Amino acid sequence: MDMANICHIYFQEDGTMNNNKWWKEAFGYQIYIRSFYDANNDGIGDLQGITEKLPYLSYLGVNLIWICPFYKSPMDDNGYDVMDFYAVDKTYGTLEDFKVLVEEAHKRGIRVIIDLILNHTSDEHSWFIESRKSKDNPYRDYYIWRPPRYDELGNRKEPTNWASFFGGGCWEYDEQTDEYYMKIFSKKMPDLNWDNHQVQEEMVKVAKYWLDLGVDGFRVDAVAHLAKAPFVDSDMPTNYRYTPDWGRFSNLPKLHEYLKMMRKKAFSGYDLMVVGEVGGGALVEDALKYSAPEEEELDMVFNFDHNWCNNSWSAKDRTELKINVPHLKEMFDKWQTGLFGKAWNAIYWLNHDQPRVVTHYGDDEGPLHDRSAKALAVALYFMWGTPFIYNGEEIGMTNPHFKSIADFQDVSFITQYYLNIQNGTDPEAYIAHASLSTRDNARTLMQWNDGLHGGFTKGTPWNLINENYRTINVESQIKDPNSILNFYRKIIEIRTKSPFRNIIIYGSYELIEKEHNQIYAYLRRFEGRNLLVLCNLTKEAATVDKLPYTLEERVLGTMDKQININKKMVLEPYEAYVLEIKEEI
Repeated sequence: MDMANICHIYFQEDGTMNNNKWWKEAFGYQIYIRSFYDANNDGIGDLQGITEKLPYLSYLGVNLIWICPFYKSPMDDNGYDVMDFYAVDKTYGTLEDFKVLVEEAHKRGIRVIIDLILNHTSDEHSWFIESRKSKDNPYRDYYIWRPPRYDELGNRKEPTNWASFFGGGCWEYDEQTDEYYMKIFSKKMPDLNWDNHQVQEEMVKVAKYWLDLGVDGFRVDAVAHLAKAPFVDSDMPTNYRYTPDWGRFSNLPKLHEYLKMMRKKAFSGYDLMVVGEVGGGALVEDALKYSAPEEEELDMVFNFDHNWCNNSWSAKDRTELKINVPHLKEMFDKWQTGLFGKAWNAIYWLNHDQPRVVTHYGDDEGPLHDRSAKALAVALYFMWGTPFIYNGEEIGMTNPHFKSIADFQDVSFITQYYLNIQNGTDPEAYIAHASLSTRDNARTLMQWNDGLHGGFTKGTPWNLINENYRTINVESQIKDPNSILNFYRKIIEIRTKSPFRNIIIYGSYELIEKEHNQIYAYLRRFEGRNLLVLCNLTKEAATVDKLPYTLEERVLGTMDKQININKKMVLEPYEAYVLEIKEEI
């Protein structure tokens, strides 16, 4: 693929000309570097490992990769706690390894984006080491420091009662200067003070450094949290010691000033893509503030609304998991219709922070494992927006079975585990329940073959390999024409190279069968051509009434059988289709 010819000019249905960006036509693939492939056999994935697997990514058909952090880091949160923004952590290789990776990816027509971490650093970053030395240190104001409060008995208290995402409060006491610093994640990840113009200039330099090295853009981590509300207690009712009032540091108006500054000073002049992580609870109106072209901030955002459309927060264990199809449809419809024609969308099932989708929404250990993985792919990847696969999704990787706290690596899970055990929770019951949502689910080793450690490493691996790697792996699925992997390859080819590509990339979206409890169905329309996507997303058969369309062509299906949309149909569990249709007049 000639990278210079990726952009195309299309006419929209209203007749206006649209200069489309390369990232609207891309198909992305997220790589959790630590778990992807270990080239030097030290047990940890690395940059050379990604380079070695570029032929596989080309075989899959993706043309964009997002690589999770590889900056120098103490690894409290696997690299999201940055010690040096300009250095590659020796665990992952060298700066030269990264340059080679970018060069080799570009030769294959694959763009490369990386994480840009703006909200915080490691407490071992040189800025923070200086900041905590004294109240008048030049770097003091790079972070958010506040004096303690005291109750009527003289006991020291945090500046506010706000909770941290990782458990406990969002303030950490530092004896050296008798003040607290803010940390909405781990205590080893102090928040930067974006009201400080020096901090802003520092982060502009960081972004431009990597862009000048050839990266094609960024996924901006925790972008919703750069601005903070006034530091007063939350009055949200809660039974907890600390109040989970995330609105105190999420999606606040001030952060848009910071992002406009970054677009102007850091991102302008480059042919790049910038996608921001806005998390859960963001409104469509919030997303438009971030990503509408006229706002000149981000190109698109990741939201979490569709990530938790089941009972995972209340289920005791994985046997109780049940998808909530109406809620899932509502979330997809909200973003597909809310942003269409106003801003660009990003679509994905999971990332490094969510459970494996086949366990979460499919039939992970039953006879319908493969079909459910395919149905979920059909449901998602024919919507409009830039799609991202998370490594391992394309072979139907599942959540592992965690047996004890020793099986976990995620700092947030470990923190919450000990807080709950101290409060009398049964350890075994807690693991069975909380493992449904732990970030560790997505971080088990990539399953390449049925050999030692799934072909990930010849050394001692840093993390678990799922016990099912002998039956679920890349090598076996490449050989099987009916595998999940080869089904994903078909989807990617249809989306990027087929005559249907413009309908999928640029067409309108309309949800149908809105009230159905099992069926997710929608129409895509573009320049007089139409696609119908029809999916049963449950483990039970589903009845669908006659649909008022004429079937033109069966594009893709999870089952090899005749389908007649002009009469009442019974769709078997996880039966799903993409059909070209004509609408009856």
